[in-house]
Amino acid sequence: MISCLRGEVFDVAVDLRLGSPTFLRWYGKVLTAENRASLVIPRGFAHGFQTLAEDCELLYLHTRAYSSDAEGAVNAQDPSVAIAWPLAIAALSERDRSHPFLDDQFSGVRL
Repeated sequence: MISCLRGEVFDVAVDLRLGSPTFLRWYGKVLTAENRASLVIPRGFAHGFQTLAEDCELLYLHTRAYSSDAEGAVNAQDPSVAIAWPLAIAALSERDRSHPFLDDQFSGVRL
């Protein structure tokens, strides 16, 4: 579960589940301290966000402890997902920029 404690973000979940009827579709929601909205990201979904304000603070609640072995990524600009980010992407970390695009061989993640 993700909540915004300060600032404003566009938070996104992408369905990566093998065989899902919503495979590679995304859902986005603006989270702010004022709207008190939260987004629950189910297992098998990728998560990303774009800051819409200068000073943002997010609170993440996870079902398990972080494990780098379980980490994967989807490039934020992957055309097969085609996320409609509210702002032009002006800055990405080297790590985020280096994530490859999904190819025809990607059929989803098994849960």
